Amino acid sequence: MATHGPGPRPAGNLGWALGTVLRRWNGEVDHVLAGLPQGPRGFQVLGAVVHADIPTQAALAAHLGIDRTVMTYLIDELVDAGLVERKPSPEDRRVRRIVATAQGREALAEAERQVAAVEEAVLGGLTPEQRALFQNLTYEAACLIHELDPVPDSCRTVSEALR
Repeated sequence: MATHGPGPRPAGNLGWALGTVLRRWNGEVDHVLAGLPQGPRGFQVLGAVVHADIPTQAALAAHLGIDRTVMTYLIDELVDAGLVERKPSPEDRRVRRIVATAQGREALAEAERQVAAVEEAVLGGLTPEQRALFQNLTYEAACLIHELDPVPDSCRTVSEALR
């Protein structure tokens, strides 16, 4: 494996490395997801609606680490764009499930293709095996951290990290 950068990798540079990758990823993803309501945040919500069985809007907010009030406005924007609908839950008609529309599923599939292309470009200096390993290990670490210490608003955390 080739060493990149100005010299040996000093201890304690995980923050710098993650911040650098995140800044590049965020800048590119913001661009390709500009057509979705709330960009990357809307993409995460739409992805969770399509790929996970999360029963309520509040559970969706908790799952993604988005403030519940912010989630309400975000869902409103996704509804207005025709990407999701609020439907009564079959178990409890007082509860509204968030369900993707056909248009929402198509928009998500296209956005996922674009985000995958961004991730390939951002990690393009790595071999395919290294990219897969990096992505899998980063995801595993994030899941473990989230289980131990769920963040109430992950979008704010990312914004603060990018400053």
